[in-house]
Amino acid sequence: MNQHRPNPIRPVAPDDIPALKRIIDATDMFPPEMLDDMIAGFFNDEGNDEIWLTHDKNGVEAVAFCRPEEMTDRTWNLLLIAVHPECQGEGIGAALMRHIEDDLATRGQRILIVETSGTDALARTREFYRLCQYDQESRIRDFYADGDDKITFWKALQG
Repeated sequence: MNQHRPNPIRPVAPDDIPALKRIIDATDMFPPEMLDDMIAGFFNDEGNDEIWLTHDKNGVEAVAFCRPEEMTDRTWNLLLIAVHPECQGEGIGAALMRHIEDDLATRGQRILIVETSGTDALARTREFYRLCQYDQESRIRDFYADGDDKITFWKALQG
């Protein structure tokens, strides 16, 4: 018997914050205490357009955050996607990406970009974006620090 399983992707709730901080810490994305200020507008500003999602199948396993890019026509920037290391390789990150892309396309948005570091430590991350069919659009040398380039990936959201 094929039972319908609910979609494990849902908007982030305030109660998720401790689990999200553990994911951010475990993936070494940035200092976890920065999350409180980053997400405050999502919870407190009714006019906020940000998208904050989690994957919650066996507990909170991942987080994704994107927002409209200022001064553009329907361009969005994915600023954070992180899957707890114990859950990586299970398709959770790809599912979050597809969910965001489908949601934005349904709303008539044009482009989603992703910016990441060009260091060897993030080679797997860059390969993930390529596997999600993003094109490397630019490289800004020494952007984050000497020897740490900024790599921008691009994907059109509409056919």
